Amino acid sequence: MRVLGVDPGLTRCGIGVVEGTAGRPLTMVAVGVVRTRTETDTPERLVQIERGLEEWLEAHRPEAVAVERVFSQHNVRTVMGTAQASAVAMLCAARRGLPVALHTPSEVKAAVTGSGRAEKAQVGAMVTRLLRLEAPPKPADAADALALAICHIWRAPAHHRLQQAHQTQRAQQAPAAQRLKGMRR
Repeated sequence: MRVLGVDPGLTRCGIGVVEGTAGRPLTMVAVGVVRTRTETDTPERLVQIERGLEEWLEAHRPEAVAVERVFSQHNVRTVMGTAQASAVAMLCAARRGLPVALHTPSEVKAAVTGSGRAEKAQVGAMVTRLLRLEAPPKPADAADALALAICHIWRAPAHHRLQQAHQTQRAQQAPAAQRLKGMRR
């Protein structure tokens, strides 16, 4: 499985592509950051992020996109920019018919380091180790994007099994509901 991880941000949007399957060694395909200038108007910055993401999607052809779920911070302005960049990532993936998964920061930290309260340095160190890199990717946004992709690869099989179980349960309940509906008439 090839996953594009996106650590959304209006100034720095981390992007990383990881390939592999759960239980096997993973490989970093590419890592980087889409940057925008703070003095540029927000709509133009979002267009720049969209162009950057489209280039990555075209170049690396992922099978899924994992985006950091936006969480509430005290700085509303920062949250808005992060949410807008996140929406652009989801839009780009949806336009290509790619599945999108949202992972919380603590979920990603727990998956990669074993602790949902890990510091950025710990995440970078574990990404370096897991992908057998010589040094942690810089800036931290790039390492976070790789961590998102790793988290998704490791959690995708369990998520898929849960979805299948849910669909099976709904399919089994449908005939019973139809019979019950028929008995009421």
